[in-house]
Amino acid sequence: MKAILIGVLSAVFFSVTFILNRSMELEGGSWVWSASLRFMFMLPMLLVIVGYKKNVRPVIQHLREQPLRWMTWSTIGFGLFYAPITFATIYGPGWLVAATFQITIIAGSLLVPFLNKKVKQRIPIQSIFISLIILSGVFVMQLEHASSVLLTSVLLCVIPLIISAFAYPLGNRKMMQLVNGNLNTFQRILGMTIASMPFWIFLSIYGIIAHGTPNTSQVLQTFIVAVSSGIIATVLFFYATELVNHDNHKLAAVEATQSGEVVFALFGELFLLSAPLPSFLSFVGMALVIVGIILHSVISALGNRKIRKLGIRQA
Repeated sequence: MKAILIGVLSAVFFSVTFILNRSMELEGGSWVWSASLRFMFMLPMLLVIVGYKKNVRPVIQHLREQPLRWMTWSTIGFGLFYAPITFATIYGPGWLVAATFQITIIAGSLLVPFLNKKVKQRIPIQSIFISLIILSGVFVMQLEHASSVLLTSVLLCVIPLIISAFAYPLGNRKMMQLVNGNLNTFQRILGMTIASMPFWIFLSIYGIIAHGTPNTSQVLQTFIVAVSSGIIATVLFFYATELVNHDNHKLAAVEATQSGEVVFALFGELFLLSAPLPSFLSFVGMALVIVGIILHSVISALGNRKIRKLGIRQA
């Protein structure tokens, strides 16, 4: 129960991203600054966290050994993941962006055969079928969204989120392969933040030219997002998974708590931004997304348990 509660709490802090990104958009802040400032704020915080245990040097050494690969996959895993999310908030409320982004689960399954060419792996068909529940939920919500806005706005919300949904697992899994266990999670996140910095600097230069400098409110809100989602939520989620990493069923339950991001983003917008209440159809779509995430986590846990049993028998 403790791990699940911590997992739920991490989902609360993760949802801050979607709420405040929408808030900044409604206040007239540019999506460019909502994206780039978050990682610029995260960099010194991560340096302090990793540096506290004197673990920065291995990160720098790893970056020097393979700078091009670090920059490529970090830009994909962080840049092409987060910039499209902030862009999408121009055309859709935060709860809709949060729910649509959950198709990253489907993207992760589809990418399986392409992530490790040395070992032949098939697309997990069972996971794909379960993921169709998530996809149907997203379709229902976006269909409802399309009834109140132009089709162009729907496409400009959905297409960036599809890019983001594929970029996130692709960049992060490729980076895990690159570090090959030589760096811990926070070292890898620090390295990816450093390696993606040229992308954020370039985006910031564009932001200055196209939109001018960010106002005080946007700077403050992006700082809150960096602390809340970039640091606190990450620490809480990793801690929760570490508490139950020996039990696949409990681990699945902790992972499923992340579906709460959609709900917390909705309530956050309702109470903090006075957003209109979604329609009944949107609630149906939201429920399908959450059910799909929970089922996906449970099936994943059962699969891991089966593999572990086979390993014991073979031993």
